[in-house]
Parts: sequence; structure tokens; C-alpha cells
Amino acid sequence: MKKLNLILSGMLLSFVLSNCSKDKAEPIDTIYPEINTNLADAFPKQCSVLKRGEKFSFKALLSDNVQLGSLSVDIHHNFDHHTHSTELEECEMEPVKKAVKPFLLIRNIPIPSGLKSHQVNAEIEVPEDIDPGDYHFMIRLTDKEGWQTIKGLSIKIK
Repeated sequence: MKKLNLILSGMLLSFVLSNCSKDKAEPIDTIYPEINTNLADAFPKQCSVLKRGEKFSFKALLSDNVQLGSLSVDIHHNFDHHTHSTELEECEMEPVKKAVKPFLLIRNIPIPSGLKSHQVNAEIEVPEDIDPGDYHFMIRLTDKEGWQTIKGLSIKIK
């Protein structure tokens, strides 16, 4: 009986102590990060035109309420008129066509750690020998907690 009382007392003490806390728990991050391409110098924007054989600077303002995590961009053809666009403005499309040598780029862009806000300015080169036409420029931003925001822009490569 003594042993049972001792075990029960120990369990009760463990339960009470496990529910005590010196500090308040940090709030859980449930807010998506933001991709701002509305800045005057942001690029590309919906319906932007890129040129084959030239470089351009991808510029956007990234932000999160706690901490930014990772960033990637994906450029792929839209010759079949599929859609990923997150923008209201529609762009003029070329006729549907078959891809022969489309541009495909998937690139991670580093974000310095510990930041809540970061202005990205990454140089991207468009190969000269790719198919011109309609493309998508996909931006994927993930915060440190794992919440992800995707911005899909329709662009054209000439």
C-alpha cells in the first residue's frame, strides 16, 4: 500500500510540475509569408516581357511576421495555356503551340537567416536559343515555420 501511495504521489507531482511554466509559450505562427511585386522597381510583374540572350534582375520584397525561410523561382513554358496565375490582370496570349526547346529554370535563392523582411535582387539569364512565347514565372516563399505563399506571374519571352 505504501508503494502504491508513493507511486501515485510521484505521478501527481509529475503532472503538476509538467503543467508549470516560467515563461509563456511563444505564439504559434499561422500567418503566411508575403511576396510584394507592387514596388516601383519590382520585376517581373504580370505580363512583363523578357528577351532571349539577356539577363534580368528578379526584384521583390519578401516579408513574414516571424522569420523568412526559403525562396525559389520556377520559369516554365505556357505554350498549352495552362494556368498558375495568381494575378487578376490577364495577358495577351500567343496561339497554342508545341514546345521544341522551351526554357525551364528551377532555382533556389538564398535568404539571409533571421530576417522578417528581405528585398530580393537576383540576376537571371535567359538563354538565347530557347523557344519564344508565353511562360510562367512562379515564386515560392516559405517561412521558417513552413507556411508557403506562391505567386504565379504570366510573362512572355521574345
